[in-house]
Amino acid sequence: MGTDQNHKLAVEAASDEPDHEVYAAPKKVSRFTRWYRSPLFNVIIVGLISFTQPGIWNALNNTGAGGQQEPYLVNGANSLTFGIMVFGCTLFSLLANKFGLKTILIIGTLGYAPYSASLYVNNRYGVEWFVLFGGVTCGIAASALWASEGAIALGYPQVKDRGKFTGIWLGLRELGQLIGSSIQLSLNRKKNQRGKVGYDTYLILIGLQCAGLPLAFLVSPPEKVIRPDGTKIGDPTKNKKVLGEFKRAWALLKTKRVFLLLPILVGFNWNGTYLSIYLTKYFSVRARALGALTTGIAATAANIFWGWFLDLKIFSRPKIARITWFSFVLIMLSIFGWQISNQHKYQSIVPKVTLDWDTPDFGRAFASTVFFRFMNESHYMFVYWIIGTFNNDIETLTLTVGIVRSFESFGSAVSFGLGAASAVSPMANLIVAFVMFVICIPTTSFVVFEVPEHPTDRERLVESESESEGVVVAKTGDEVTS
Repeated sequence: MGTDQNHKLAVEAASDEPDHEVYAAPKKVSRFTRWYRSPLFNVIIVGLISFTQPGIWNALNNTGAGGQQEPYLVNGANSLTFGIMVFGCTLFSLLANKFGLKTILIIGTLGYAPYSASLYVNNRYGVEWFVLFGGVTCGIAASALWASEGAIALGYPQVKDRGKFTGIWLGLRELGQLIGSSIQLSLNRKKNQRGKVGYDTYLILIGLQCAGLPLAFLVSPPEKVIRPDGTKIGDPTKNKKVLGEFKRAWALLKTKRVFLLLPILVGFNWNGTYLSIYLTKYFSVRARALGALTTGIAATAANIFWGWFLDLKIFSRPKIARITWFSFVLIMLSIFGWQISNQHKYQSIVPKVTLDWDTPDFGRAFASTVFFRFMNESHYMFVYWIIGTFNNDIETLTLTVGIVRSFESFGSAVSFGLGAASAVSPMANLIVAFVMFVICIPTTSFVVFEVPEHPTDRERLVESESESEGVVVAKTGDEVTS
């Protein structure tokens, strides 16, 4: 067989990848270098960074109010954090396409530890302003981290591996919650009354969060990644102007699929604020620590299961999308009905109930929080998988992740703001979360029916300088006006 024919077959073999990626004859590199530059290694490192940053944040938050006795100050700080992220996630996704994903990822490791330190200071000394300052540093860092880690987890692997690689990334994040909540439970296991966790809890978790920065330096930039099939990822920072990235992001936001995903991005996770209030109001300290541990286990189980299921070859991608989404709808409606019944029961009891693991009826009250957490993590898996079914190039994926995170943050900012108002009852928070979920059902269903079997190689969102037409039609079929 001739050289030309070999080259032709090599190009055809790579045709399932984006058109800005090329098949390169593999250079002789060591086995260590091939592993170090592989998509799997990079996703594992991103997962470990997520473990030390939002994983530990989740471990604290899922005890209810960051381990504090009352939820209002911490909910206010969380609202501030997510308020910054509304704009920060999109901004950092634009900057990532200009200055590189690795640079933005490093910035994303710098702000979580100050927030945890502020909870320690508040817990021990009663200092409140530091908690709000920590909310600001956390918001800036989380904006950078959320914009970069998702783009790496989706953009570095091949399309056929995105389900399990997303599961690895999010699963390692939950490892942070599992370890953090195990530490909390061991330190607070004798506290069978309502109150706050011991301040020693925070010191260990702050130490874990400081490990994120050195890990970020191990991540490879996209153009140095070595995929198993030899395809290369183009350098997304070449010839990029920030203004041009703003135009692309705006055009992407106006595509039908992204616009219709906005309700689920804003509304699906509203129950998280309610659960924080619910745990703080009705459960003992050690039961809250147990809640953080068991919900972490549930979330890990969700990542493992959906990472396997979403990459199954026995169903087409459109069919998997429909099976998954409509299963979500049925399960979530059932859990909301269960929890409304719980809330009505416990708010009516006089004197105020304190639920501990050795009290009657604990299982009924506690199990619903675990199911909610399983479904919330399943929602993350599903949304990121949906994004990956439409696009294949890392630049568009980076911008999409930034938009997704911004609108998720908007929903979280408003929900935590509502949760910070002591005048709003827990039942009102729960009903709002239920309504927000119902609103997202029809719009998400429409997107699910649009899921393609194969993603677009490279989507032209805005016209180039040499083009003069006013409308560009993307390959996915979404019309975008310039």
